[in-house]
Amino acid sequence: MKLDRKEILTALETISVAGEGKNMVESGAVQNVMTFGNEVVVDVTLQTPAMHIKKRTETDITNLIHEKFSADVKVKVNIKVEAPEKPEIKGKSIPGISNIIAVSSGKGGVGKSTVTANLAVTLATMGFKVGVLDADIYGPSMPIMFDVEKSRPISVEVDGKSKMKPILSYGVELLSIGFFTSPDQAVIWRGPMASKALNQMIFDADWGELDFLLLDLPPGTGDIHLSLMQSLPITGAVVVSTPQAVALADAKKGVSMFMAESINVPVLGIIENMAYFTPAELPENKYYIFGQEGAKNLAQDLEVPFLGEVPIVQSIREAGDYGRPAALQVDSPVGEAFVQIARNVVEQVVRRNESLPPTEAVKITTMAGCSPSKK
Repeated sequence: MKLDRKEILTALETISVAGEGKNMVESGAVQNVMTFGNEVVVDVTLQTPAMHIKKRTETDITNLIHEKFSADVKVKVNIKVEAPEKPEIKGKSIPGISNIIAVSSGKGGVGKSTVTANLAVTLATMGFKVGVLDADIYGPSMPIMFDVEKSRPISVEVDGKSKMKPILSYGVELLSIGFFTSPDQAVIWRGPMASKALNQMIFDADWGELDFLLLDLPPGTGDIHLSLMQSLPITGAVVVSTPQAVALADAKKGVSMFMAESINVPVLGIIENMAYFTPAELPENKYYIFGQEGAKNLAQDLEVPFLGEVPIVQSIREAGDYGRPAALQVDSPVGEAFVQIARNVVEQVVRRNESLPPTEAVKITTMAGCSPSKK
């Protein structure tokens, strides 16, 4: 059959590059289309070198041409990457901190704080310098999980200024509102007060040199989330969910918040917690109590990386209650799960930093910045 270049271009207008709204032709991704008998060559320029984006683009173009024209057509896709220049970070950065990762969940009860604590100690045991800011003002749990409930940050002088010294536990620098309130005291603050307290823990602390600062965010998509993204240039976000539909619906909203045009924080991926139950005496058996691979399927649907899964194991709960994160259990299924997740997080951070400019702190100038996301 005779292949027409214009017909192919028209067909390519029906698909888009993953993560972009416009179609491949309108966005300028398709640079040229050439036909040679039964062969089609498509030249594409992408803004990101991410391997899964490149592979998805090549697959989409090939499948489209085979479907619209003929399965016998030979398709060659030449992909060139032209990443945008990295501008200077705007907003108030923290000297010495290389990457700030927000750990979020659409709803409570999915184990976000447990995942944050175990991810932090795993990164620390891998040799990274790690800090955790417990941003869950109304339900701080990090002091319990790191066995430092009775600890209190001391004041140190840095460059002539008084700073809070984070509490060091298991190689992780830690700050939480829980250090400044009694265990039975409820924090009854409006949004502005909570945001002010967080800003003090962020900017009035002597964090030192950190490879990663993990922000353990409260559930939902509320005022504290927006305040932090206005205050900090966040490198990327990790969303934690369980497999069942109720949790996935809220996790989808969490991803949508970060992807919203007014926020625009890269989503590093989704972690599936409580993926399956494994009895200690039968480690090979898996019981999918909350459903199977729900978060993994959501990651595929939203075209964001799937970072790994954590089983329901009694030792995780016990370790959190006793203040010794389960990821410290070397050569255990739990420890291995968090090592794999940590490696995937690091890989996504490296890819993000190579392919995207630094995230700017969000600037809200109108109420449009607070409107529901359409994504």
